[in-house]
Amino acid sequence: MGCHCQPLRGQQKIKKGKLMENLETNDESTELLLSLTADVVAAYVGNNSIRAGELPVLIAEVHAAFKRHVEREEAPVVVEKPKPAVNPKKSVHDDYIVCLEDGKKFKSLKRHLMTHYNMTPEQYREKWDLDPNYPMVAPNYAAARSRLAKKMGLGRKPKDA
Repeated sequence: MGCHCQPLRGQQKIKKGKLMENLETNDESTELLLSLTADVVAAYVGNNSIRAGELPVLIAEVHAAFKRHVEREEAPVVVEKPKPAVNPKKSVHDDYIVCLEDGKKFKSLKRHLMTHYNMTPEQYREKWDLDPNYPMVAPNYAAARSRLAKKMGLGRKPKDA
């Protein structure tokens, strides 16, 4: 028959102390694993009835689960640098700019990057190791917009009447 776990909560603290004495405590990750294990087991037995003989198995299983997770996290992750769809040096043309993400041609990249890749121009430049002055607008398109803005008188202070 299962026991109610209120007495085990106090016993768990004693067991945690004994475990700490028996293992090398110099290793902070070992201490953290033991502390997490003890906290999880204490919380579990505080809310669930288990047999006293099942407690060591529960402790071992929880500890093993944490240990597997830590070992998996510590494994070196090799991240390959992404390859651009086209050579960045050949991506800027007079009438269009080629997106390095997908190889598509655009007069202006900013909206495409945000809607399809959720990237700002700064993030795009950083990802592809581009110069901070790398254009987001095709040169001819930028010049045409500049001429139109000047023709409309944009950027000038209004004349006093």
